[in-house]
Amino acid sequence: MIAAVILASYAVIAAAWLPRLLDRGAWAERAPRLAISVWLAACVSVVASGLFAAFAAAVPASVVGHGLAAFFQACAELLTDGQAAISTGARAALPGAALVAGRVVYCGATVLVRAQRERRRHADMLNILGRHDGELEAVVLEHDEAAAYCLPGRQGKTVITTAALQSLTPEQIAAVLAHERAHLRGRHHLVLAAAEAFFVAFPRLPLFARARTEVARLVELLADDVAARQHPRIHIAAALVRLATGRTPAFMLGAGGETALTRVKRMLSPAAPLGRKERLAGLAAVALLLAGPAVVAAIPGVASLLAHHCHTLSIF
Repeated sequence: MIAAVILASYAVIAAAWLPRLLDRGAWAERAPRLAISVWLAACVSVVASGLFAAFAAAVPASVVGHGLAAFFQACAELLTDGQAAISTGARAALPGAALVAGRVVYCGATVLVRAQRERRRHADMLNILGRHDGELEAVVLEHDEAAAYCLPGRQGKTVITTAALQSLTPEQIAAVLAHERAHLRGRHHLVLAAAEAFFVAFPRLPLFARARTEVARLVELLADDVAARQHPRIHIAAALVRLATGRTPAFMLGAGGETALTRVKRMLSPAAPLGRKERLAGLAAVALLLAGPAVVAAIPGVASLLAHHCHTLSIF
């Protein structure tokens, strides 16, 4: 029961306070890929803690200590009217956990299905109104608003409007398209879908609301960095200025948008990337966030199992 209390307390505190901790400093801008991993790991950690707390409350550690047979028997009693070592509150814990898990899965599926539907519709529109440019390896769309974006999917496409082609230099066009291809190669739409699913499932929890915003910003920084390996930063920055007011269709990823101007400063005055020790610390944080709840939940059962078998061996 102690493990259940610890896990439940952590889930509540982390959901409220982790955003403040992760927002400190400018470390995320120096390592956007690592920052995305940390934010998503934090979301998984909170949900997993809630699930493991329910499991720890429902199945006493003493039952686990007697082996798999006793463990499966206790699980069966949770689904029947058995009363052995199972309280009414404990029996209600697992249905609550199932409800939480089901909500996350349902919201995730809803986000993916809706996104796929909208992208299919947009692809059909591009097939009618757009034209493929073999030299640019992109779809050119006749439009009076300068914009560039990508259409994720199995046959991902990069799209640029005629207004953008007229307002950008060839070097800037190449840099923008490299940005969009970075989104496609990195499958950033799936990263955004994960953050969106957590937010839709628990919209009132600060962690998930903040993670949704931050992950959307960080995937743009990550795509900027990938493009900057192939093209001068000045071309990326100039393109971002011209595309700042361009609108991106729903469920697409675009180079412009509300973060464009802040990214211009980052392109022109890049901060030093995180050092090796800082990156290792970040990776350790990701591992701790992901494995921590399972370890805490397992400790009482493992301790009981070892105590039971050590006692059995001492008899011989």
